Amino acid sequence: MDINEILQYLPHRYPFLLVDRVLELEEGKRILALKNVTMNEPFFPGHFPHHPVMPGVLIVEAMAQAAALLSFKTMGIKPDENSVVYFAGIDNVRFKRPVVPGDQLMFDVEITHGKRNIYKYKGVARVGGEVAAEAELMCALKTLS
Repeated sequence: MDINEILQYLPHRYPFLLVDRVLELEEGKRILALKNVTMNEPFFPGHFPHHPVMPGVLIVEAMAQAAALLSFKTMGIKPDENSVVYFAGIDNVRFKRPVVPGDQLMFDVEITHGKRNIYKYKGVARVGGEVAAEAELMCALKTLS
């Protein structure tokens, strides 16, 4: 999936769209997505001015965005203005290395459980094959009324 297709499935926009491309997607199983981290990210001037590091919460958010893409493709639907995917839980988050400008983050997210509109995932974020972060995520598809 290129960025134009990603924009059809995620409601996020700059500066909060954190997935640039999907390299692999096996519906019902897993997704491999990437984010090119550049010095132009809006959070770097304040985190931290003399040693820019991508905030861990944004790494986890990017994993969740990849998970949402996987869920929508698995369900065979495109979201509209009346649907959104919410975090329902985040467990066992670990940060193993800092992510800095110039890094290419690879998100490998797999579905571990799915029932109705609630999915659980295991996600790993890597830079150059080295684990940067890992987490277990739970997300729910909500139809707004």
